[in-house]
Amino acid sequence: MTDALNLLWDRPAGPARATLLLAHGAGAPMDSPFMARMAALLAARGVTVARFEFAYMARRREEGVKAPPDRAPKLLDRFRAARAAVAEQAAGPLWVGGKSMGGRMATLLLAAPDPAVAGAVVFGYPFHPPGKPERTRLDHFPDLTGPLLICQGERDPFGRREEVEGYRLSDPVTLHWAFDGDHDLKPRQRSGSDHEANLTAAADRAAAFMDGSVFP
Repeated sequence: MTDALNLLWDRPAGPARATLLLAHGAGAPMDSPFMARMAALLAARGVTVARFEFAYMARRREEGVKAPPDRAPKLLDRFRAARAAVAEQAAGPLWVGGKSMGGRMATLLLAAPDPAVAGAVVFGYPFHPPGKPERTRLDHFPDLTGPLLICQGERDPFGRREEVEGYRLSDPVTLHWAFDGDHDLKPRQRSGSDHEANLTAAADRAAAFMDGSVFP
């Protein structure tokens, strides 16, 4: 049963400007609060969003037993299967993306030539494991074949702003910073901002990026 690929669709009320295939992170499923809210915000901005689950997460849903993520090759195979399924129904350019680990897998797909994929959008890229900034996950970035937007919290333990701004990222990479945001883009209460504001700003940026719009 876990080989079955189930998709969750969020569609705009009017014509779609793009389609985003959105993968979840390592520990939360495709219908987590972050994934559901971001999909709804993007759909409200004219982007069709299709969410799917990697096989280990589908097993967790069916069997109720936690399992670690599969190895990258298996995750990528699942992502490619989802991409093929979504491509048949995509409206506008097809983008890949994800939250954290799912976003990293999207960038690995973007590093392999695929004319069907316009680019990638990532929310909370895991630039390195928390507390291990020397172990960066950037080796494939020079091979990116299309534009990449990363929406990152300023204090994300997987890549804080002061760390990431010191990296020499390749030209296709654009960064959007969520004010005082953590790995879920959530700011601290004392920051004077709130989670919804950061999510909305990230959705604004992502929708404009996929549409090719000029953004201030």
